[in-house]
Amino acid sequence: MKLSLKPLEEQTIVITGASSGIGRATAREAARRGARLVLASRNKEALEQLVRELKDQGAAAVSVVADVGSAEDHEKIIQTAMLSFGGFETWVNNAGVSIFGKLEDVAIEDQRQLFETNYWGVVYGSLAALQELRRRGGALINVGSELSDVAIPLQGAYSASKHAVKGFTDALRMELELEEAPVSVTLIKPGSIDSGYVQHAKNYLDVEPRLPRPLYSPKAVAEAILYAAEHPMRDIYVGGSARATSVFGQSLPGMAAKLLGPKMHRAQRSRRPAEARQDALWHSGEPIEGGDSPGVCSSSLYTDLSTRWKHVACVGLGAAAALAILSHCLPNARRR
Repeated sequence: MKLSLKPLEEQTIVITGASSGIGRATAREAARRGARLVLASRNKEALEQLVRELKDQGAAAVSVVADVGSAEDHEKIIQTAMLSFGGFETWVNNAGVSIFGKLEDVAIEDQRQLFETNYWGVVYGSLAALQELRRRGGALINVGSELSDVAIPLQGAYSASKHAVKGFTDALRMELELEEAPVSVTLIKPGSIDSGYVQHAKNYLDVEPRLPRPLYSPKAVAEAILYAAEHPMRDIYVGGSARATSVFGQSLPGMAAKLLGPKMHRAQRSRRPAEARQDALWHSGEPIEGGDSPGVCSSSLYTDLSTRWKHVACVGLGAAAALAILSHCLPNARRR
């Protein structure tokens, strides 16, 4: 079967980690564009609220409570999609968690649990989804990170898990291409996203953590995910800064380590003392979509240039990408 991705209004899309952040933003935008949705998360109450909201707007959506760290729970997602809509065309492995702290301070059991969600959740989801995607064709979209390409201090376990996701995704793509399977495999690599990421992370620091700027709205990632659902793409970076960090780290790793190490160490430490928190490492977190913090970029010029505006000449693309890296946001992006 030849690879051919359908328009969103003709698709059923499965999204894990759908109750918060990027997953929630993607669900809302996909529903607005007419897609049918199967939304999975550990947070039953938040999922049901989101499904009610989308149905009130005329969307077709169902929820399934699932922990992506469980292979059996992915079968529940598959069964829900089959019973509700007869299958699916796109599967988005989005669920993820993080930990802030020096690697030697972070308990091994917490690092293992992070991998259960971030890495094994992608593995289980991908292998489960392929049963259907091989049969009818479609898109498998894994949400990685700019930290799939480079590592930073204080998020060592998260960086390692996203490196693992990249390795798995790249190898799986090659294997599917060799067998000529009608499946597009895309890795999304966001920069810092103003979602519930920080609030849901476990914190070992003596101060409240924060993400390095620039910050992008979850809607910018949702746009990239939904673009990949309709267009075969290998990778999509969300934010010119994400692409710049990746290129710098891979081209000049020694220099990048010396410069990025101290910079990222400072950038992730706020001046506020650490507070008690209900993180989402072992349990579901509160539904937070985000994107409304001061100075957040609502979209990325670099991402738009590298996807929708492919007709732009290479020279123009390079110049615009450089501009995007410097200015971070589209000129008409919302700033507060």
